[in-house]
Amino acid sequence: MFEHVLSVMIFLPLLAGAALLVLPVEKSGARTIGLVISVIVLICGLKVWVDFSGGGGLEFVEKHLWIESLGINYHVGVDGISLFVLMAAAVLFPLVFMVFASKSKYYYCNLLIALGAMIGAVAAADLIVFYVFWEIMLLPIFFMIGLYGGERRIAATIKITIYTISGSLLMMAALIYLAVSYQAQTGVWSFEIARMATLQLEGGFALLAFIGMMLAFAIKIPLFPFHTWLPDAYTEAPVSTTFILSAIMAKIGVYGVIRFVIPVFEGEMARYAIILAYLGVIGLMYCGIAAIAQRDFKRMLAFSSASHMGIIALGVFCMNVQALTGTLFQIVAHATSTGILFLFAGVLEERTGTRQIADLGGVAYRAPVFATFFAIAMLASVGLPGTSGFIGEFLIILGAVKFNIVVGVLAGTTVIIGVCYMLWMFQRVFFEKSNAATAHFKDLTPYETLVFLPVILLILVMGIYPQPFLEKITPAAQKQVLQMASKGEQQLVKMIESDVKHEPIKN
Repeated sequence: MFEHVLSVMIFLPLLAGAALLVLPVEKSGARTIGLVISVIVLICGLKVWVDFSGGGGLEFVEKHLWIESLGINYHVGVDGISLFVLMAAAVLFPLVFMVFASKSKYYYCNLLIALGAMIGAVAAADLIVFYVFWEIMLLPIFFMIGLYGGERRIAATIKITIYTISGSLLMMAALIYLAVSYQAQTGVWSFEIARMATLQLEGGFALLAFIGMMLAFAIKIPLFPFHTWLPDAYTEAPVSTTFILSAIMAKIGVYGVIRFVIPVFEGEMARYAIILAYLGVIGLMYCGIAAIAQRDFKRMLAFSSASHMGIIALGVFCMNVQALTGTLFQIVAHATSTGILFLFAGVLEERTGTRQIADLGGVAYRAPVFATFFAIAMLASVGLPGTSGFIGEFLIILGAVKFNIVVGVLAGTTVIIGVCYMLWMFQRVFFEKSNAATAHFKDLTPYETLVFLPVILLILVMGIYPQPFLEKITPAAQKQVLQMASKGEQQLVKMIESDVKHEPIKN
């Protein structure tokens, strides 16, 4: 099984989800099967993590001819850039099956299909393979929001559909342009991502392709001002779907920028990096301030998630080793901390029947274990030293200061803003007087404690001893930066010159 470990992680949940759609299985059976499949995927992911050498190139590669005339191959692999996104999906998906029960077996089918497609998109080394899994990944999300969401689920589904389909069409146009350009320059067709990075692109069409590709991923991150679908989708979606959107799917948007946009459109990225960086800063500040004004617990977390995605995106646009390393580290840190906060929000709503912050209070007196776990995840979310959030944000802000001092200073406000809304919410929900909604609030059961405990420990381990994680990230980040420098774009080389001098690549 481990010989084709990535294919197992991709197709096992995809096929299981499709089979459950037609097989006469009860919802409890579908949930059990989903949990077993997600645990198998997790075991495979741990195998990849343990055996990953961190040399900077693709590992666990599988390549098979798919459409020979167009040079399209089923080509998958993992490097230090994709490893962390893949592991975020593998580690966090079992929680979804363990914590919340759905009213329908079809919900579990959609979860499995989403899991397989997400891993497929992250592992893809061919643009068409990536695009296919990217599209498959979006379908279950539409169904899970539209069929199982809140009262305004239809409006939320329509909004996210318009955004994502628009992004997909722009991405497809950009992919076709890249393939045609490669055929014109080399005489052969190919959609290999590594080959696209060798293209010499210039002119108006190259700029349009860059904009199209960038918009597709900016919508998914979401980058300001393309974030307006997020609050409604996150608020109206079932908790587990919000968890997937925030913890994993948004990270694939960031991954797409790192994997496709920067290596292929390095010249355009160098010219417009400062604009994109300011959009990231505006997004983190605007969404952070908007979070302070929210009265709905889940909607506040939605704006909080968008704010932190702004600083993660900023790390990409700074285009230096520190910021890129911080971004990759923060992908997992944000996925674990914000993701588990959404699950805790689901627990609160399930046991109190409300999401209004004003209607909650005194939870810490009734549920000390729940309050402790929530506090650790919250402190990681705002970047407190000793938690996973600190390392990633520190590296990103350090890289931002090297990139542009004004951008770096503004990026630092994310910590202040985050502390304001999180501590304000925590004080009101956990330490105000108990009321009718929270008077009989029950603490986490032993089963729930065991389910959440590994993620809480991961948050602490990543914050206290981050070196093993950084060792797997840094070679890939260094290689990415050196490849950009080797393209010879004067503006780009000037931006990253200091990095390549002081950060020699490891072999």
